[in-house]
Amino acid sequence: MSKMKGRSLISITDYTKEDILKILDLAEEFEKNPRQNILNGHVIASLFFEPSTRTRLSFESAVQYLGGRIVGFASADTSSVKKGESLKDTILTVSNYSDLIVMRNPLDGSARFASEVSPVPIINAGDGANQHPTQCLLDLYSIRKTQGQLENIEIAMVGDLKYGRTVHSLVQALSLFNAKFHFVSPESLKMPSSVKTVIKNAGLEYFQYTELSDVIPFTDILYMTRIQGERFPDPLEYEKVKNSYILTNSMLEGSKETMKVLHPLPRVNEITEDVDDNPKAYYFQQARNGVYVRQALIAAILGLK
Repeated sequence: MSKMKGRSLISITDYTKEDILKILDLAEEFEKNPRQNILNGHVIASLFFEPSTRTRLSFESAVQYLGGRIVGFASADTSSVKKGESLKDTILTVSNYSDLIVMRNPLDGSARFASEVSPVPIINAGDGANQHPTQCLLDLYSIRKTQGQLENIEIAMVGDLKYGRTVHSLVQALSLFNAKFHFVSPESLKMPSSVKTVIKNAGLEYFQYTELSDVIPFTDILYMTRIQGERFPDPLEYEKVKNSYILTNSMLEGSKETMKVLHPLPRVNEITEDVDDNPKAYYFQQARNGVYVRQALIAAILGLK
């Protein structure tokens, strides 16, 4: 684990296949024993310039379960950013008070910039529509936990594939594990060419669809995403596509027994509540897995495990 010590995590591509598997194995250890006092005396900064529930709270839970302290803010409105402070100045200031910084920012590339100016490691908790590597790691953990492996998975990604940072990161990671990709989206929200190039370069296959029902019979993982209104430059375009895909319980009939439905959350209306009681629904357990994965990351980056 020493090779991760002191290293920022900005993109899932910062980690090798071996690194990813080490983090997942460590997360498995933390799931068995999440309350350890290894962060006693350490301070973690949590800088959320954009709203978050699961990511922010699971990071905070991860730190507190391990005996550490959290400082920071949950909104740019409660920081000096509102007074005009630059991101560089914020990072350089907060690094004086912390051993590691967890940051979410609405600007693509902001996390990489922060890592270049920060004297302490940065964990990217989401930068615009670009990357969300810790969500990717907890998704991988959830896939391995439910399927028993990561190799040769058939995954269908549904919804906002253009702006969805979670699916961008997950494609890059699963390309290391010989996955077969099925993309379901409106024409205007297709997976970006740059992400599809990653699949081609790995010698793998992807297929594109506009109908959700086309992929349900054969997929191992059905990865639903919401249509993200806040990412659309044109509100009228959002109105056209916002209800494109709605998964109901009856639609899961005929799917594989081992199939699981994942969702990075928050859910709006793309999964109806009658799905929640289906044993194939895994999105709330998926969110819980985020605590163990983030514990593993913090421990690895601080050189404690």
